[in-house]
Amino acid sequence: MKRLRNFGGLLLLIVSAALASAAMAQSAPARPAAARAKATQAAALEPRAMDVLRAMSTTLTGAQSMAFTAVATYESPSRVGPPLAYFTTSEVLMQRPDKLRVVTVGDGPAAEYYYDGKSLMAYAPAEKLVAVAPAPPSIDAMLESAFKSAAIYFPFADIVGSDPYKLISEGLSKAFYVGQSKVVDGTTTDVLALVNGEMFMQLWVGSSDHLPRKMRVVYRGDPLRLRHEVTLSNWKLDPVIAANAFASLDARNATPITFASPKAPAGARKAAKAPKTTAP
Repeated sequence: MKRLRNFGGLLLLIVSAALASAAMAQSAPARPAAARAKATQAAALEPRAMDVLRAMSTTLTGAQSMAFTAVATYESPSRVGPPLAYFTTSEVLMQRPDKLRVVTVGDGPAAEYYYDGKSLMAYAPAEKLVAVAPAPPSIDAMLESAFKSAAIYFPFADIVGSDPYKLISEGLSKAFYVGQSKVVDGTTTDVLALVNGEMFMQLWVGSSDHLPRKMRVVYRGDPLRLRHEVTLSNWKLDPVIAANAFASLDARNATPITFASPKAPAGARKAAKAPKTTAP
């Protein structure tokens, strides 16, 4: 009986402590849901991965101009099941804050794009067609405008923007350091995995020079989980740039067409009178 009474007292003590703890939890102010979500997100963003991403951005934004080669790989569904791969090669030249040139060839019609801070020109050299439209006075705004108005998108858009770290890290729900690779572009790279609500990205960044070397993306909304890759090489930071680098002399003799999305009605893309801005 004595043991039973001691056990009963111990049980009463435990129950009392539990009730007191519950009462304190109820009386303590609840942590806002937004704060909890922010803390959870921060815990999912591995510091080492974010440090690599930040160093990459600092290197890119520290250059007033840069040139590189981008080889993009796109997967497309096939009738036999496995996807087919298509490639494009782009020679990219950029000068902050408002100049960009992209010359693209490979696995499709060649295309050239020239942005000089005032207008964006899209030139098809094989077809001798050119479209010119007014453009906002910054690369970031121009890229957004080009996508909305004419479905023009460059797979390296995030790294030529004014703040690559912000563009890539915004909305991240998970980021972690995968390890190192010595295969991509013949250099040692730090490999990251980045996840947000729209996509899963794997990113290779030079361990010494902090330059992006490869990006591999799968979009969440794609039921086929097709992969999109871009390999970046032949980097040149702050190269000497010619005064006429962001214009095309060949486009002077091209037939002007309306600057519009490929999905626009055929009538919207017919040949038009040359606008005053056509001549570079």
